[in-house]
Amino acid sequence: MNSIITLLKKEITIEWRQRYALNGILLYLVSTIFICYLSFNVKRNVLHPITWNALFWIIQMFVAISAVAKSFIQEREGRYLYYYSLFSPKSLIIARTLYNSALMLLMALAGYFIYALVLGNPVGNKLLFVVNLTLGAISFSFAFTMISAIASKGSNSQTLMAILGFPVILPMLLMIIKISKNAIDGLEFSTSYSEIATLLAINIIVGTTSYVLFPYLWRN
Repeated sequence: MNSIITLLKKEITIEWRQRYALNGILLYLVSTIFICYLSFNVKRNVLHPITWNALFWIIQMFVAISAVAKSFIQEREGRYLYYYSLFSPKSLIIARTLYNSALMLLMALAGYFIYALVLGNPVGNKLLFVVNLTLGAISFSFAFTMISAIASKGSNSQTLMAILGFPVILPMLLMIIKISKNAIDGLEFSTSYSEIATLLAINIIVGTTSYVLFPYLWRN
């Protein structure tokens, strides 16, 4: 636990010192939403809820790639060797996953606030949407953290991450969009229990796989 807390403090310190990365993600988020506002001419026409839902999660997915993908790809081999002498691989993957989950949740909530402010908020069941937003942020961080670790071992990390990420993120995205559609329609929680359970199961599988397999990847 002490190792995990130390690694979390290190991640927060580095992120605070390199605020240009966080500012770049926020700039990307705001500019993308503004482009959607101009493209769909929201002043004259009300954006259809299905289009609103699809655009929101497309933006969130690319924000997750920008925010989480750098967690392992940006590290140098010398720093990996330094970490190897100080921490266990399980402590490192847990700390990175927790930090990326918190960062992605912050970006998701900020994105939802700005998106709803600019493009309107057709969500009927806001509590269900926020719960789904939290699960979606955690899902993205779980998936992309491990994929970033795998892709960092390749020569072309960005391309490898895109190839590996698609089959993992697709079932998550389908469940997330379906729950969001139920929330926009104002349906009760009971209508989304099966999708929420499926999403939680996928998160558990991805998280457990990362915890078990990362030490073998780390030794390499």
